[in-house]
Amino acid sequence: MASSFFKSRPVQIASAIGSLVGLGCILKDSMQGKHFDNSVTAKGKVVLITGANTGIGKETAKELAFRGAKVYMACRDQEKCEEARKEIIEDTKNSNIHCEQCDLSSFESIRKFATNFKQKEQNLHILINNAGVMRCPHTLTKDGLEMQLGVNHMGHFLLTNLLLENLKKSSPSRIVVVSSIAHTRGDINVTDLNSEKSYDEGAAYNQSKLANILFSNELAKRLQSSGVTVNSLHPGIVDTELMRHMGIFKSYISSFFIKPFIWPFLKTARSGAQTSLFVALDPSLDNRTGKYFADCEAKETSPQAQNEDLGRWLWAVSEKWTKLTS
Repeated sequence: MASSFFKSRPVQIASAIGSLVGLGCILKDSMQGKHFDNSVTAKGKVVLITGANTGIGKETAKELAFRGAKVYMACRDQEKCEEARKEIIEDTKNSNIHCEQCDLSSFESIRKFATNFKQKEQNLHILINNAGVMRCPHTLTKDGLEMQLGVNHMGHFLLTNLLLENLKKSSPSRIVVVSSIAHTRGDINVTDLNSEKSYDEGAAYNQSKLANILFSNELAKRLQSSGVTVNSLHPGIVDTELMRHMGIFKSYISSFFIKPFIWPFLKTARSGAQTSLFVALDPSLDNRTGKYFADCEAKETSPQAQNEDLGRWLWAVSEKWTKLTS
């Protein structure tokens, strides 16, 4: 009787599905990468995180709140930011969490944010440039820049430079730049940096992530002996809202059929935040600057990312376009 039950087709199908789900869960667990397990505290530190209302940024903010930091969440959408802030306070019992309006697609908003922040805080111990957009349709920022270059690089370039005095006053302090392994496929298009002649959403994203590392490396050189370190990182391939513009997720049908197969290979947002936490807090990085990390370990960047002449050129263009020198 029992043997015939187990031989029935519905039971065999259910058993096969259960086995596949179990194997998928085991595979997903193995793909989460190294976790930052150092118990170092962040008590007494002022931390600023862009894009902290969702995904990797939210998980980073939550963990830093657990460790006692005073956290500023710099976000475009204040309603979502406030929801995330309340959740973080409830989970961590740390009430020193603050939402601030900062739209990285607007230089005016960035300057206003920086002015307001400086009125509230003299110190800034950790700046995490986390926010970003990925493979979006061709759109422009409020200042006429291609959106991915404008938000991922130019917005953070301006914000970081406007807050440098706070970072220097708070030394030893750290700047953490969230880039991507996509930088290895990137090129800085020196003849069409703003994608005005042609636009490819993937190439524009890769360019912006390469720009993140070139900026990080150039800034690290400029801040030598200041007590401020600058390092970049790849968080992994993470299942967050950042992927919403990718082709396989644009259609509900394709998402329904394809995502279950790639789900085991994606990191959770919490796992994706681990390298950001490592670069922001680990004592072994007190004097390391101008490096690139993934899975809480130093990694090599692409040859393009090590091009110092290109880094200086991009810096000069970024100064001009953000009107930083004026």
